[in-house]
Amino acid sequence: MQRRTYLKSVLAAGAGAGLALGQTPKRHILLHVDLTVNPEREKVFVGKFHSAFKPAAAKQPGYMDVRILKLRTALAGKAPGDANYRFVLAFESEELRQKWVATEIHGKLWPELERCLSHKNYNVLLYDIA
Repeated sequence: MQRRTYLKSVLAAGAGAGLALGQTPKRHILLHVDLTVNPEREKVFVGKFHSAFKPAAAKQPGYMDVRILKLRTALAGKAPGDANYRFVLAFESEELRQKWVATEIHGKLWPELERCLSHKNYNVLLYDIA
């Protein structure tokens, strides 16, 4: 009987996340930005991202997810230049992401994150989920 309860819980959780059996995941865009965060400003960068940027982004129409990844090592190939962080943003569409970029709060918060960088020569790559 516990197995049946467990299976119902798993299926309900998957359906709640929009991933019911046989359902195709929703298509969206991913923005990847390779950043070189100044080691002396790393705590400020991570703190501002989690306390201000991420909550503000989460309130935007079309928002799906945003993360910062700290590079540990390149297991194959080359690491992206001198970048030590990757910023990954998921939105339902590029149009909705552009609306977020045009908001006053984004115009305030992104420069605060940029002030933690060693330089602003970062790669910005836009992907469509295939």
